[in-house]
Order: sequence, then C-alpha cells, then structure tokens
Amino acid sequence: MKVYFLGTGTSQGIPVIGSHHSVCLSSDFKDKRLRVSVWIHWEGYSFVIDCGPDFRQQMLTSNCHDLDGILFTHEHADHTAGLDDIRPYNFKKGPLPIFADKRVITSLKRRFDYIFETENRYPGAPSVIVNEIENDKPFAIGNKTAVPILVWHGDLQVFGFRVDDFAYLTDVKTIDAHEIEKLNGVKVLVVNALREEPHATHFNLQEALDFIALIQPERAYLTHISHLMGFHEEVAKKLPKNVFLAYDNLEITI
Repeated sequence: MKVYFLGTGTSQGIPVIGSHHSVCLSSDFKDKRLRVSVWIHWEGYSFVIDCGPDFRQQMLTSNCHDLDGILFTHEHADHTAGLDDIRPYNFKKGPLPIFADKRVITSLKRRFDYIFETENRYPGAPSVIVNEIENDKPFAIGNKTAVPILVWHGDLQVFGFRVDDFAYLTDVKTIDAHEIEKLNGVKVLVVNALREEPHATHFNLQEALDFIALIQPERAYLTHISHLMGFHEEVAKKLPKNVFLAYDNLEITI
C-alpha cells in the first residue's frame, strides 16, 4: 500500500494569505503546505482521507486518475470543502462512495444540499453513495478493512482510521485508552503536530512525540503543520530518528 501526502498544512495552509512570517516567505517547497489530506492506494484500489478546498489541485498534482471513495475524519471546511470537485470521478464511474459519521453526513447534506438532492437534481451535480460509519464497527474499503479510531479535537469527536499496519490521525488533542488499543502493533503512524506552543484542540509537537513514544510504531510522520512550527529543515533535525516531518507530495510505502 502506498500513502501519498496530498496536503500537510493547517486550515489556512502555508503560506497564509497576507502573512509576512518567514516560513510563509520560504522558497523551500517543503514549507509550502496545502490543506491536510492523504491518498492511499493499492492493487487497483484508491481512496482519499478528507477532501479540503485544495482537492482539485491535489488530484491533478498527484496524478490520481481514479478514486473509489472518500473517508471523512470530521466536518470542518479544511477537510470537506472540496466535495464538489469529485464530478470528474462521477463521470467516469458513477456515484462516489463516501464514509463518515452520521453527524458529518448531516453537515455535508446541509452545506452541499444539491449533491444529496433526490428530486429535480441538476444534471451536472456531483453524486455520492453514503456510508454511515460508527465507532467500533470496522468497514470495508476495496479488499481491505478500515478501523475507525475515535479521537477528540477539543470537544469535537473526530475519526482517525487504521488500514492494516497504517494509521492516520489528524486534528487530535486527546484519545481514550480504549481507542489507543486499536493502534497496537501499527507500523506506520501519521499524527498531527500543529506547532511547538500548546494549542487548545491540537497536539503540539511535544504531545505528538509523547503519543508516538506510547504507540511505538516503526515510523511516524507529523502532519497538519502550522507555519508557527518553523522551517521544515530546521524542525526535521530535532526529531527522533524514526519520526519524520511529512510534506506535500511525499509518498511512502507500507
């Protein structure tokens, strides 16, 4: 299985509009971050986790020509705002399966009502097949199984996902012991690390490193990174040998 980092930035992306922060002005491509998302693909199957406002650009850059579904972590705009751009996949294969918590589906229906309309649909509107997911109920994606992992983004419940030996957790601040057990034996862990300073709803760098030390994966990658974290190359030098700062368009093999 291959994991392609479509975006590794926060809700504003990097550079931030109008910012004169040194990281936003950096010429290093690793300091330029679109909104957070990953593409996982294997043996003829292709799924993305989240589709934010940069979705179209990310699909073009990654050469993701085929898609079998979208897994949503939660309803915030930086994780969902690109849903309208699934239309080319609809034209190729028909309605696209989406997998999300009931609360997230309700939010999508409110914001993208025309996608879910059943009468007098606009002929060019995107179309989806809704799959409601619940905690402690693994579900099939292609010929693999995705395990939902419930985490807390402040007071908001968010789903991470484990597929085989790979786990993806974003927008995490806390996680219950029962959910941590679902990560036993995971080999590659992706987790958010916003910045060095504490934040109310996200892991900061030290919290992410402490969590990685608890899980003990073979490799870990940090994502959902703010410009306030600092320059990619400088931060990368400070990390443990099995922890890496992810960057846009990085692809790894599990």
